[in-house]
Amino acid sequence: MAINALGYLGIRSGKLDDWGDFAGKLLGMQRIDRGGKALAFRMDDRAQRLLVTDEPGDTLAFMGWQVERKSDLDDYAARLDRAGVQVHPGTPQLCDRRLVGALIWFEDPMGNRVELFHDPVIAADPFVPGRPIDGFQTGPYGMGHAVLHVKDIEVMMPFYRDLLDFRVSDYGLDPYGLYFFHVNGRHHSFAMVGSGQEGFHHFMVEFRNLDDVGQGFDLAQQEDGRVAYTLGRHTNDYMTSYYANSPSGFFVENGWGGRVIDPATWEPHETTDGPSFWGHERLYLTEEGGRKRLRDMRLDAAARGRRAPPVAECPWLFAELTKQWK
Repeated sequence: MAINALGYLGIRSGKLDDWGDFAGKLLGMQRIDRGGKALAFRMDDRAQRLLVTDEPGDTLAFMGWQVERKSDLDDYAARLDRAGVQVHPGTPQLCDRRLVGALIWFEDPMGNRVELFHDPVIAADPFVPGRPIDGFQTGPYGMGHAVLHVKDIEVMMPFYRDLLDFRVSDYGLDPYGLYFFHVNGRHHSFAMVGSGQEGFHHFMVEFRNLDDVGQGFDLAQQEDGRVAYTLGRHTNDYMTSYYANSPSGFFVENGWGGRVIDPATWEPHETTDGPSFWGHERLYLTEEGGRKRLRDMRLDAAARGRRAPPVAECPWLFAELTKQWK
């Protein structure tokens, strides 16, 4: 049995109009109205990837993780039950709202709702982005990644690693604990920030074209306070990205060029260069509150010549892609 992708996310927010503009016009998702109390968004051929419901809280409502086989739901339910975790079967009504064939749900040790599902609904019509983009990197890699604040990593780590089979990609301990997990070839589909807080830190969407990230960054800079992290590149997954402040207060990472790993041979390890090779200036932080410390780590990495490996050049592939652009 295996969880193989982050399939969807749910957000609680009373700011549906703001989310409509943010997810549609900035991120480039396709907006789908689900009645007066909910908005849904597409990113690809799936009928639904992001669901925003008009409820109090302005935070993460649920994470939906896809399993390989329907029988995996029973297997995970039995394992969780043996560990003392209360598991709820998805009613037909809930499955209809999530647009999946079957699901179970439960809560992690910090109260975050986790849903495991099988058989997502595929849309009959093509994906139409909310702004001109070449689309998102989804498919077998899922919709992106999700990152939680955690108070106690010693409680959360066994839950996701041992009960749900999330595999550690790498971790960093300075300037704070960062723990990254993969469930497919994407370097990480899930991560935890050892901030001592609770709640949602961010989710990431990966674009197929770097220009779509850059043009989104230009759009975000037209709104006061929309940019949370400037454009930069991460040290572990090599993602070039910027972070936007969402209408609900958490961040959304807009990325391109993320690292693909081989889960069969990957070895977890500690990283020591900090989160970013360059950029990702945390505009929301004060100098004393961590901004200078993170900047100093980037400058130190640069002084030591730390950088991502060069992108492999392939003249044939470039020529084939060029034909599509003409």
